[in-house]
Amino acid sequence: MLRFVLLLSFVAAAASQIPYVMGLTRTSTASQEATLAMPPTSGKGAGITGGSGVTLSADARGHFQATFRLNGKPVEGLVDTGASSIAINETTAKRLGFSSNSLDYRYAISTANGSTKGALVRLDRVEIGSIRVTGVDAMVLKDDALSGTLIGMSFLKRLSSFQVADGSLKLVP
Repeated sequence: MLRFVLLLSFVAAAASQIPYVMGLTRTSTASQEATLAMPPTSGKGAGITGGSGVTLSADARGHFQATFRLNGKPVEGLVDTGASSIAINETTAKRLGFSSNSLDYRYAISTANGSTKGALVRLDRVEIGSIRVTGVDAMVLKDDALSGTLIGMSFLKRLSSFQVADGSLKLVP
């Protein structure tokens, strides 16, 4: 239970910053695109496949943003190691196949912008480049609490490793 409360706290803190960050990093450049290292092959660990990895370049503000595929749908996401889980808004959740009736907004979340409710869901798969991770937990927040998508630790901790060096983020399946 304590882990879950900590997870919600991290998501809430990160969610309060999304409108600001997404507004400043909306412009897509070639440096923000994921680059494939190898075609997909079997990876290490249950539920993970991929080649030797994916490298993301930081934008001008030092953020790592790329197009991920959540449940097979393309979604712009900001990698956030401070977020305990993937955080998506309700509009994105509906686009990914979660009906409004299936979302149970029972978890109270406090952000710098006030309080909101969150719903816990499980994504069938999260993909970027050659990397594919199945069965990833995510929190759904109301649209007014979260304008973009955060790719947090519920995805990153399932990888063999991730490393930041020289303005690049290397994700290894």
